[in-house]
Amino acid sequence: MEDQSISQDLAVTSSYEAAMAALSSLIGQHKKQNAAPRDGRKFALMSKYLKMADLEQSISKLKIIHVAGTKGKGSTCVFCEAILREYGLRTGLFTSPHLIDVRERIRINGLELSREKFLDYFWDLWNKLTNKLSEELLMPRLFQFLTLLALKIFLCENVDVAIIEVGIGGRWDSTNVIKEPVVCGVTSLGMDHMEILGDTIEKIASEKAGIFKPHTPGFTVSQLPEAMSVLQQTASQLMIPLEVASPLNLEWLKGPKLGLDGDHQLINAGLAVALCKCWLERTGHSSLVSNGVVIEDLPEAFRRGLASARLSGRAQIVKDINSENSNSWGNLVFYLDGAHTPESLDACARWFSIATIRESSSVLNGNGGVLRENYHGYGCCNGNGKLSLINLKRILLFNCMEKRDPQLLLPQLIEICASNGLHFSKAIFVPSLSSHHKVVSATSLLTSDASIDLSWQSALQKTWENIIYGKVANVKNVKRPGIINSSSNGFIEENTVESCDSSSDHYNCSSVMPSLPSAIHWLRECARRNPTIQYQVLVTGSLHLVGDVLKLLRR
Repeated sequence: MEDQSISQDLAVTSSYEAAMAALSSLIGQHKKQNAAPRDGRKFALMSKYLKMADLEQSISKLKIIHVAGTKGKGSTCVFCEAILREYGLRTGLFTSPHLIDVRERIRINGLELSREKFLDYFWDLWNKLTNKLSEELLMPRLFQFLTLLALKIFLCENVDVAIIEVGIGGRWDSTNVIKEPVVCGVTSLGMDHMEILGDTIEKIASEKAGIFKPHTPGFTVSQLPEAMSVLQQTASQLMIPLEVASPLNLEWLKGPKLGLDGDHQLINAGLAVALCKCWLERTGHSSLVSNGVVIEDLPEAFRRGLASARLSGRAQIVKDINSENSNSWGNLVFYLDGAHTPESLDACARWFSIATIRESSSVLNGNGGVLRENYHGYGCCNGNGKLSLINLKRILLFNCMEKRDPQLLLPQLIEICASNGLHFSKAIFVPSLSSHHKVVSATSLLTSDASIDLSWQSALQKTWENIIYGKVANVKNVKRPGIINSSSNGFIEENTVESCDSSSDHYNCSSVMPSLPSAIHWLRECARRNPTIQYQVLVTGSLHLVGDVLKLLRR
């Protein structure tokens, strides 16, 4: 029986890897058809696929909350799902991207499907589409296919509510095949995906407002005046109400804190409360809420949902623990946030500042000391004012896509952290392991390419150095470290992890590492060799990078 079980597990694993390979083949589809992302041609194809999958009529049965926005839409969707699940409703949640495994994108009652169940739905949809293709109609793109798969799963699983996050934009997004959502929401808007959505906030707002539908209430949050004007104009043309949701006040939770950390989450939580209130009222569930939802007096289910919501890679704290020796890496803590726009980096920096100071206070006070700031971080001082053996070092682990401008990202991060008394001891720039061109499973091995081009990471390092050492007259003449090999004994000594200081004529506070595994190895070596130092590592700039770090830490 044991051998049979092992064989079945191997068969599922093999089939799952085949499904990942099939999904990977969908990336870059339709190049021959040249379907531009900003017009209706790609969207017209999505409507055809909906018919081919036999979903066109049946999706009207789904009671959907549809959410678009530049930042916070994933968090808003997670808050909505958690709240409505607390009412005993069967929930379906579709978000993107995934960090470790594609099944993260489609959840039932907050949980990923088993591999077996996922494969049943996956191959059924795959084969149904494959049998109806022609030379003029290729398989869908990756996101189109996953949208179809989510809708199919939600229908087959008989969910009471489906919470669906827009991929990019709104008007021409694959998820906008939804014709009759119960309620729509637009989170905070900013300048992102401008090559697709337009180069002004008005153009971007217009694309996001494309999810608004006749007879469907719309909700949003406080926006820039230019963006708000576009949202209001669209709502007016459709003759639908558009309400601006107030940020959540933590006092309304009556004790528990939000499940997602960071002050910016109060905005997303407030929108989620408004969306859920509207959904409950419009679907005949008003009786579940005593006296309706008074924002200042949230029902218990709302409070429990807001406190229990979780979303990996967004303001997430992970303490690295060696499975063989639980104490050897306990002084290495990762703060992970997939922020990749100026607005989200702003929120990330504020969260990191608050979270690390809070953690530092906890650690230091737990050792009988009080928190005292110095330029190199924080130390624990006893009653006599003498520094204890506990010190803190803050390290940035960063990468971003080449289409993003580091001049808009890194200065803001440095400035906000510095304004809160935080200074990075070192910045490490690494390439991500994940690729936009391949879908892998959670058990796939992460391998690095020794010949990978590190010119972009070097450009990020130069940007960082120019910000930190802006007082240096001639940057070209200042000695700069090259690519660091993590096996270098000199590099892993504690005295190389000092605070970035513009008084030096050597750039010793930043490094380019050839791979993410080598960077993690270096950090672990630092922690192992220096047990009296707590290393607080901020991982940000890319959701791919955050996912890769989480995957490596799980091993």
